[in-house]
Amino acid sequence: MEDRFPELGSRLLVLYDGRCGLCNRSVRWFLRHDARDRLRFIPSESPRVAALLARHGFTSPDLPNGPATILAVRNPGESPGKSDEQILIRSAAILAMLRELPGPWPAIAALLRLIPRPLRDLGYRFIARIRYSIWGRYDTCPLPTPAERARFL
Repeated sequence: MEDRFPELGSRLLVLYDGRCGLCNRSVRWFLRHDARDRLRFIPSESPRVAALLARHGFTSPDLPNGPATILAVRNPGESPGKSDEQILIRSAAILAMLRELPGPWPAIAALLRLIPRPLRDLGYRFIARIRYSIWGRYDTCPLPTPAERARFL
């Protein structure tokens, strides 16, 4: 399956759990704050990202439901041998997303980066573990509004 994303340009591709209530609320928050149009979103359950996920070690137990974390990908689907594809997970993905927003969010990301990654990821994993019980889970991935559709792949 083809996993190139020419419509991204230099934007950051964000893979999220499309059925998670917290994840969907977070995506909506990023959509409201992404005034420079630097982010594109795709649910990790999408068949369009299967090859990208497999290339980074998200295999059978993680698919078809996708990884149990948020991923941010720079330069996804580059040609083999020329790839500078970079995948960021957990807190590193969130910080990369914040850096793409207009101020004050890049400064906040820089401050959060001062916290050692193991501690940031510990907090991330705690929230991830309780997210369904607090924010719920959708039976299917909610559809974006007509105004948001261009920001989803």
